[in-house]
Amino acid sequence: MRILLVGAGGVGDAIVKIAASRNFFEEMVVSDYDLSRAERSIEWVHDRYGSAVARRFIPAKIDASSAANVAEVAVEHRITHVLNAVEPKFVPTVFSGAFTAGAHYLDMAMSLSEPHPDDPFHTPGIKLGDQQFALNDQWERSGLLALVGIGVEPGLSNIFTRYAADHLFSEIDEASIKDGGNLTVRDEAGNEIFAPSFSIWTTIEECLNPPVLYERERGWFTTRPFSEPEVFEFPAGIGAIECVNVEHEEITMLPQHLDVGRVSFKYGLGREFIEVLQTLHKLGLDRTKPVRVRSAQGPVEVAPRDMVVSVLPDPATIGPMMTGKTCAGVLVTGRDKDGKDRATYIYHVADNEWTMANYESQAVVWQTAFNPLIALELIAAGIWQGAGVMAPEQFDAKPFLDLMSSAQGYGQAWYAQERVPSSPLRHP
Repeated sequence: MRILLVGAGGVGDAIVKIAASRNFFEEMVVSDYDLSRAERSIEWVHDRYGSAVARRFIPAKIDASSAANVAEVAVEHRITHVLNAVEPKFVPTVFSGAFTAGAHYLDMAMSLSEPHPDDPFHTPGIKLGDQQFALNDQWERSGLLALVGIGVEPGLSNIFTRYAADHLFSEIDEASIKDGGNLTVRDEAGNEIFAPSFSIWTTIEECLNPPVLYERERGWFTTRPFSEPEVFEFPAGIGAIECVNVEHEEITMLPQHLDVGRVSFKYGLGREFIEVLQTLHKLGLDRTKPVRVRSAQGPVEVAPRDMVVSVLPDPATIGPMMTGKTCAGVLVTGRDKDGKDRATYIYHVADNEWTMANYESQAVVWQTAFNPLIALELIAAGIWQGAGVMAPEQFDAKPFLDLMSSAQGYGQAWYAQERVPSSPLRHP
């Protein structure tokens, strides 16, 4: 297996660091538009593991906005699998470039959505991932696998839901993905600052778009941003956090392959974060279309969202300033194998202190990064096989979770915590 990693930002850097201790691949080409970022990740591997290990990692410059350039780099290095770790706005070009090069493909975020032009808060337009799933036949005929949405959310959350369907439940009323943490970022003076732990470009996209939900009787529908607030008690000392509906890929993915009554995604953003996002929207700073800006050097064209990204701290660099934990999981409700009401929260927690001590990566990006590597390892071993545009829940969850938690694997414990069932919504 020869892997082309597209993007050496926070998640890409963590992928390189985790991959250095695994032996399932022959070579990983670490590529980025900024070559120095790829070289910096490989230098970390050299310092930690020595030159023999570092030789398996090759730096390369790439333009993720060009499908032709992605294909060119993939062909040059005889790549078998392209792993996309850049902003989701580049999904179409990296996805296309991998196909042109005859390489298999993986990503952690899917093609972007477009709100319904006339009724955005009730009716979906183009949903997340629709553009990729529409090309399933093309990939299937070519014998190529595009494993989409294999990060932590989507990705691990999908696998947890598949595990619940296979092993814990006879009927699922709802799969509600719940994401929350008690992460805090402070400046050098110890003052808490606004510094999102994941790409603010992506955060704006998924939080300000109309959230999509799914119900068996209604199909897919939308609501207003930050709808249906609820307080959810997160484990591992994180505590109670208000969670709200957010647009996310799982809602598009899970109902296509699993029999679920309802699917939702709720993010524990916190009141301050929501207010900041709402302010950005009111000021038009969430827009992606460039506007003309006067400057000392003359007029320039700038996309407001790109400007916001530029003035906030890079999520890849805030690990040393961060404390706390992040939790990703899914609350599954329904009936157990004996037909009794059941509610189980299946989750994984990443502690920033641990990820920084062991990988010099902050917790949120690190928690995302190990999932595509586990998938690639299962593919390399022939345990996961397929062709076409496929989602994580289409594969057997148990080998993934076994490799994830085993000491010889990735050493990451996951938990199934029983909750008190509360008046489950029954579906015929």
